[in-house]
Amino acid sequence: MFTDMQKWAEIRRRVLTGEISKRGACREYGIHWETLEKILTFIEPPGYRLSQPRGSKIDPYMSIIEEILKSDKKVHRKQRHTAQRIFERLRDEHGYSGGYTIVSTAVRKLKQQDKEVFLPLSHPPGEAQVDYGYADVVLNGEKTKVALFVMTLPYSDAICIQAFPRECTESFQEGHVRAFEFFGGVPTRISYDNSKVAVGKIVGNREREVTKEFLRLKSHFLYEDHFCLVRRPNEKGHVERLLDFARRSFLVPVPQIDSLEALNEQLLASCEKDLERTLRGKAASKRELLKEEQQRFLSNPKEQFEAKRLQTVHANSLSLIRFDRNSYSVPTDYAHRSLTVVASVDEVRIVCAEEQIASHPRCWEKEQFFFNPLHYLQLLERKPGGFDHAKPFEDWELPVCFGILRRRMESEPNGLGTREFIKVLQLLERHSLATLTSAVRYALEIGTSSAEAILLILQYQQEPAIDLFCLDGRPHLKQVNVQQTNVSAYQSLLTTNPERCSVS
Repeated sequence: MFTDMQKWAEIRRRVLTGEISKRGACREYGIHWETLEKILTFIEPPGYRLSQPRGSKIDPYMSIIEEILKSDKKVHRKQRHTAQRIFERLRDEHGYSGGYTIVSTAVRKLKQQDKEVFLPLSHPPGEAQVDYGYADVVLNGEKTKVALFVMTLPYSDAICIQAFPRECTESFQEGHVRAFEFFGGVPTRISYDNSKVAVGKIVGNREREVTKEFLRLKSHFLYEDHFCLVRRPNEKGHVERLLDFARRSFLVPVPQIDSLEALNEQLLASCEKDLERTLRGKAASKRELLKEEQQRFLSNPKEQFEAKRLQTVHANSLSLIRFDRNSYSVPTDYAHRSLTVVASVDEVRIVCAEEQIASHPRCWEKEQFFFNPLHYLQLLERKPGGFDHAKPFEDWELPVCFGILRRRMESEPNGLGTREFIKVLQLLERHSLATLTSAVRYALEIGTSSAEAILLILQYQQEPAIDLFCLDGRPHLKQVNVQQTNVSAYQSLLTTNPERCSVS
């Protein structure tokens, strides 16, 4: 077939402009009359065209492939057919004699037909989206997976990201508090997926029964919530896109840190720096657009929101409660009682009838035990023999002076040394370790080693110093003139009656 484009254009020009006749063109260029008609019809060579579609070996099997792909939608995505598996089934079960390539091409085309197309969404100022992601960090030399709380503002493209040990109620609430502080206000509407942290039950396409702690968060900050349809992450695609951006930009290379607090400071600094960027299609930088959004924000409430989770627990015979797979001690008076745990990201507080009875640093590992030795001192008074063997006192590091005091007490002949030392330790229930340490050192210096003497020393050390009497605000006292005492006047007592001064 004639395919020289330069000759094609030349023949068309000469014939259609009347420079030469059709017969002359056929003779001069040595082409067939039908070829000339095709050149005059098309502005460029149309290529080879079949008069009828060519048949394919896969055509009789297309309905089978469509049925397989349709049934795959009802099973777990990790157990769906691959193109290789479809090829094997066509060959073994249906007698297909063609190759794998034509099968994979057919499967790919059918899957492309099923891909959903979405409408670009408009995002007014003042709205936000929230999501969680995960990333690896090196925490204290050990590779650790952390949960990333992300809040974004689609209008300005601003982002706030914070790392937590786990996705849970406490980190969810704390993430909101930090994001609102970073953005300088509360968005009017926030979109979420259907995480169990916020959603207790799905009762319709858009209706949700939310958790009590999520309601408390909403009630405090007064924003409107919006939950995406199930398996429709495109409804909050902005936050998912920025989460991927933040992971690649803020957490590559893998951060090596000493604490999550240090990592979160770095992440906030990166988010702050990112506000200087201007995106394609945006009229101003992220920071300038954020200032526009702040005009639509709700104000942060004056009352501080406490990110916490409440849980009822029971203290066992060892004065331990179990929370989040770890055990924490409480005073022995509260053994065998129902208590309430108030857990935040950093602390676990145990409450009984609205009175806090214990607190411990939050542990995010599992099957760990945390003892406060002070919780067992009252029991130790009745069971002094367990002082050297009880687990709560195994790793209790006291200043050296306490060891010296115990040895002195135990050397006393009355045999009450250990009990007396326990009474000294019980003073820690009302006094700080630093204050008691000062009193113990002073007791050792003056050679006393009883618990009563140390208590007197504590009381003496804590008595307020006597200040000079101030005359400010007392104008009537300023008129009183008190003369200085003449000490020599007392000498007359010695001269008038010397017998009274004699020493018997």
